[in-house]
Amino acid sequence: MTRCRPINLLLLVLVVSCSAPPAPTIRPTSLPATTTPVAALSVPTAPPTETVDPTVARRSSSGEGGVYARPAPEFPDGLTWLNTERPLSMAELRGKVVLLDFWTYGCVNCLHNFPDIKRLEAEYPDELVVIGVHSAKFTNEGDTENIRQIILRYGLDHAIVNDNKLAVWKAWDVHAWPTLVLVDPSGNRAGLHVGEGVYSVFKPLIRQLVQEGEAHGTLDRTRLTRKLERDGRPTTVLSFPGKVLADPNGTRLFIADTNHNRIVIADPLTGDVLDVAGDGARALRDGGFREAALATPQGMALSADGRTLYVADTGNHAIRALDLEARSVTTLVGIGAQARAYPPAQGLAPNVALSSPWDLALTGVQLYIAMAGSHQIWVMNLAAGLVVPVAGSSNEGTQDGPRAEADLAQPSGLASDGQGRLYFNDSESSAVRWLELAGRGGVKTLAGGGALFNFGDRDGIGADALLQHPLGIAYSADQGGRLYIADTYNNKIKTIDPATGQVKTLLGGSHGWRDGSDPLFYEPGGLSVVRAIGDQPAMVYVADTNNHAIRMINLATLRVSTLVLKGIERFNATPDQAAFLGTIVRLEPTEIAAGPGTLRLSLTLPPGYKVNDLAPSAVHWQVGGQVVALPADADRSLAGMQFPLDLPATFAPGAGDLTADLTVIYCEARTPKLCLIEEVRLIAPVIVSARGEKTLDLRYEIALPRL
Repeated sequence: MTRCRPINLLLLVLVVSCSAPPAPTIRPTSLPATTTPVAALSVPTAPPTETVDPTVARRSSSGEGGVYARPAPEFPDGLTWLNTERPLSMAELRGKVVLLDFWTYGCVNCLHNFPDIKRLEAEYPDELVVIGVHSAKFTNEGDTENIRQIILRYGLDHAIVNDNKLAVWKAWDVHAWPTLVLVDPSGNRAGLHVGEGVYSVFKPLIRQLVQEGEAHGTLDRTRLTRKLERDGRPTTVLSFPGKVLADPNGTRLFIADTNHNRIVIADPLTGDVLDVAGDGARALRDGGFREAALATPQGMALSADGRTLYVADTGNHAIRALDLEARSVTTLVGIGAQARAYPPAQGLAPNVALSSPWDLALTGVQLYIAMAGSHQIWVMNLAAGLVVPVAGSSNEGTQDGPRAEADLAQPSGLASDGQGRLYFNDSESSAVRWLELAGRGGVKTLAGGGALFNFGDRDGIGADALLQHPLGIAYSADQGGRLYIADTYNNKIKTIDPATGQVKTLLGGSHGWRDGSDPLFYEPGGLSVVRAIGDQPAMVYVADTNNHAIRMINLATLRVSTLVLKGIERFNATPDQAAFLGTIVRLEPTEIAAGPGTLRLSLTLPPGYKVNDLAPSAVHWQVGGQVVALPADADRSLAGMQFPLDLPATFAPGAGDLTADLTVIYCEARTPKLCLIEEVRLIAPVIVSARGEKTLDLRYEIALPRL
């Protein structure tokens, strides 16, 4: 075999719960939860799929184990790259420590690594280059535009290559998701990690590789510059809403505005925003609605008296309680970080560590939790505070049977029928299953599933039906009982007869946005059913996640419309708050003549868009140095605000900053229900002298993303 220079090779394997594609592409296995401690490795070994010549494994002069590592293979040509304007190569990355993250976006264990990766990127911004290799499991996951949406959803800034043919996967001999590989500055493989918890195991090795690179003169600290997918992308009114819950009395609609880290409460008929919980910051903070903070909330459950909303605060690995009368948020259970034990340990609230709670269902005092991160269903007794697993062995799989022995696969949606059955979407097995709550009832599969790679799009009965990573589920007692399913990766809404397991497509098809009798959705993640009340027909509300919208299905006509939210800007952060959440733009200095003049605010919208005529846009001015005097009505909040906006102004000699905090709600002209919101702070340095312009023109152009 070809020998390379010796390097200290650290092999660290931690497998939490991984799956892998079946033959004939490659035959990886789902490995048990295990950790190989570093101290137990007397001589570090290469990854299981590598062959190491025993004659080259030796002790280094320092007494540490060492082996000859293999050179990192080059990326094949013809792949699609994201978060970069051009393909990257291992050759050009010589001098960097490179971390390759093999992942697929439906895998919750892969998602758990993102915070660790971001932390490593922040600590080694000039030395470390991360490349995500997206090797898709589901057909839908191989689509480049879908991967782009996931990059935006999880705020990923590193380069990502679409490996939907598994070319890179095979070249690196990867066997499971997630797998992470380190490459040293000389281009040789230096470490392997399978599973979660990448920070604690890779941080020491990265530090060592950086030190060795410095000592040998092989380290390159030149920072790479790349164009990110989020650059120039406008802000939507909602951002990737994951779940939605309708009050049974039809007066309130609760929306998990997931990527805005808040819960929006709206009138389900008019779209008027009634309240917002969460200040938009991604954090764990209790307090009033305006001060509290959440992190990518998902599923919700409403108390029987309608006073408390329970929220699966997924990013905080916590359950939060919203007091809807006192307008306050408290932490019910969770420590603000993912459970380190796998599976998590049971205990008394609030100090119980959870792992990606994704949805909730409430029956009496029992709050059921879809614990996607540990492939289990848990329950919290609200009266006693006891939090325990109720179903799932914690092994990812499809085996039915007694509660503790059944294998689940990332449960992500819950729905109780009120008669002793808890239905759930088992998303990674593409199945709908149910748990018998009474006695020692077990887990059974209702439709789809049968194996982790048994997915598709086919109506049918029971195991003959095929779904693709369904996330949303709701139960309706009408028509003798019916389940509504958000078949997420098929971009469809389907129904299931609980008695027979018969699956039928209700609406949807290819991904897109279209209302009417032939609608289109884009990876819907949640739904909620409201019975007919008075003149109002029964409705299904859909969290149409990638369309950043709430859609409404009229069950009497099967026509779909989009709920237009109004007044949400009233709940945004005020301009004088220290943490401005919008875009901050510092303009070039302008010289203005002293005396009377004009202040002009010029805004250019993208082609095909217009300012919303119904929702008020706003501008708030702040003057530093007293160089500009504005009229008393200079702060504006007007529906359909027109630009350019001209205001009379008086300029006084001196220098200072004029700040405009601008909130503009604008919509696509031909699809007015698709509305975006732009929040920008324009800072204009002003120099007032005896000469100069008479008009101070502040210009800003809103740009749509490059697709």
